[in-house]
Amino acid sequence: MSKNGLPSSAPAPSATPALAEHLAATMRRLRAERGWSLDRAAGETGVSKAMLGQIERAESSPTVATLWRIASGFHTPLSAFIEPPVRHEEAAFRCAAALRDRPASDPMWVAPLFPYDAHLGFELLELTLAPGYERHSEPHLAGVVEHVIVIHGTLEVLIDGCWHPLKEGDAVRFAADRPHGYRNLGDAPAVCHNLICYTGVATPRSAPPHTG
Repeated sequence: MSKNGLPSSAPAPSATPALAEHLAATMRRLRAERGWSLDRAAGETGVSKAMLGQIERAESSPTVATLWRIASGFHTPLSAFIEPPVRHEEAAFRCAAALRDRPASDPMWVAPLFPYDAHLGFELLELTLAPGYERHSEPHLAGVVEHVIVIHGTLEVLIDGCWHPLKEGDAVRFAADRPHGYRNLGDAPAVCHNLICYTGVATPRSAPPHTG
């Protein structure tokens, strides 16, 4: 970590063991709920059977793009693979520094401030992009809308084929059911809040049950 509490520009090689195991367990549960074989899951997600098997055994950390393909194939919000939802019926206090981790092999950290809740229809993530990081995202489920608010540094968002620069305090909302992307061309980590709304989508399935 740097002096300001953000991840340094030298990322760890992969997701932490706890996150890898949560991802593996979630994958196994989702397949069991649907009665899908690995072959069926590969067909639905566009991710190879071999890769899915490695993820289920916590032997491999996928890229964020691969994680999104898996989530879309299972019609499940991304945060379901990171942490169980927080009860919406009561006040919840969350700390980004305590939640920040790497769910994938990319040099991007995610703090699931409020994982997806079917009653509310959204998930709120803090994203930290390492210097030089660039990600192109495939379309999410039809109707998904993203809101990006920059809270530290500068970054660019790819919308309709054009990169749009955003500085600290800037915000953008866009349809995420089409190709889009994020990049940090600066020499310091860039941090944003990413509010992903599923209210225009048929209710995503298999969000984990409430815990605690």
